[in-house]
Amino acid sequence: MASDVEIPARKPRAGALRRLEFGALYLAAPVAMAVLLPPSMMFSMLFLVTGVGIVLLHVTEGFRWRDLVAGVGRIDWRFVALFCLATVVVGAAVIWLTRPEAFLFLIRQNPGLMLAIALLYPLVSALPQEVVFRPLFFHRYAALLPVGVTAQVLLNSAIFSLAHLMYWSWIVAAMTFSGGLAFAWAYRVRGNFPEAVVLHSLAGVIVFALGLGVYFYSGNVVRPF
Repeated sequence: MASDVEIPARKPRAGALRRLEFGALYLAAPVAMAVLLPPSMMFSMLFLVTGVGIVLLHVTEGFRWRDLVAGVGRIDWRFVALFCLATVVVGAAVIWLTRPEAFLFLIRQNPGLMLAIALLYPLVSALPQEVVFRPLFFHRYAALLPVGVTAQVLLNSAIFSLAHLMYWSWIVAAMTFSGGLAFAWAYRVRGNFPEAVVLHSLAGVIVFALGLGVYFYSGNVVRPF
């Protein structure tokens, strides 16, 4: 497949600092947010971690921001449409089986808020998350990743799911892992960052439109301890 983003080859070894960074960003931070911080501080911590990740990506050797926009002209819209359809079908089934009273809640009760989410989510949430979990993950920490694209995509999806541990929901874990597979595939296999952002953006809007946002609301978090 053609690739607009150059993914660095896996290097034989990584320094201790890179290992420390990886562990802090992708393992320690989400666990700390889930276990130690009150729900009211979750988003402040998320913004802090995202900011650190963006700075680290900027100083990563060989990385160029302009490379990330190169795939705009070759987004696979058929795949995007199929992904959205699958998200709607599965998401509707999940909300009907688990929280039927929340189905289309924002559309029915607060369409203004739903419109604001649709407009802001791609820029405020999906884009920064994709920067941290795709280019930063696959470029700066290439030396730490397992051999083989499939293993790397699976690891990336698992890390992305772990980042949502703070919601303490198996539904959130399953949704973010499956969504992460699509986003990581778009970036790592197709080398198309814009496609990953589009997929993530549409998935998020669909999730909130269906009513699944109840699982992503910090005020509803119930820790199992």
